Amino acid sequence: MLVEAEIWTVARTDKGNAVLVKPLGSERAVPIFIGQLEAQSILIGLGNVPMPRPLTHDLFISIMEKISVEVERVEVTDLKDGTFYARLLLKQGETDLSIDSRPSDALGIAARLRCPLFISEAIVDEAGVAINLITEEDSESDTSSEREEERNRLEEELQKAIDEENYEEAARIRDQMKDL
Repeated sequence: MLVEAEIWTVARTDKGNAVLVKPLGSERAVPIFIGQLEAQSILIGLGNVPMPRPLTHDLFISIMEKISVEVERVEVTDLKDGTFYARLLLKQGETDLSIDSRPSDALGIAARLRCPLFISEAIVDEAGVAINLITEEDSESDTSSEREEERNRLEEELQKAIDEENYEEAARIRDQMKDL
C-alpha cells in the first residue's frame, strides 16, 4: 500500500547524498542515496532557485507541458537488493501513463511541480529511520533579531552564489535559511 509523503530534506552524509522521504504525519523518514548532481537539482527545485537556463528536470517539464502531459503523482514503489524504484503517473487527455523512473529523477520533478508524492509502506518499514535519530536539537536559543540578521546575511550569500552560478553553494545556503 502507498502512503502520501513529502521530501523532508536532502542531506550530505558520510555515505553520500541522501534525499529523505517522509510519510505525512510519520516520525520516520526513508533515506534514498543519490548522486551529487541529483541532490543539487532536488535542492534547487525545493528552494525555487531561479536558474538562468533550464536544467534537465526543467526541460522535461517544459516538454511535457508542450505536449499536454500532466504529472498526476510520483510514487516510490519498491526496494530490491538496495535499489529503490519509482514511477511517474501521467495523464495526457483521457490517457493514463505510468513511466518507470529513478527515484532521484522522479523526486526532482516532484520538487518542482509540488505534485503529490507517495511511498510504499513496505519501504518505510524496511528502510525508514526514526526522525529523532536524524535531527539534532539546537541547544542555543536565538533571539529574533539575531535570526533576522543571520537571514539577511544568508540572503546576500545566496544571491552571490546564484550570480556566480555556484548552485551547490546556493542549495546549501537555502537549507541554512530553511533551518532558521
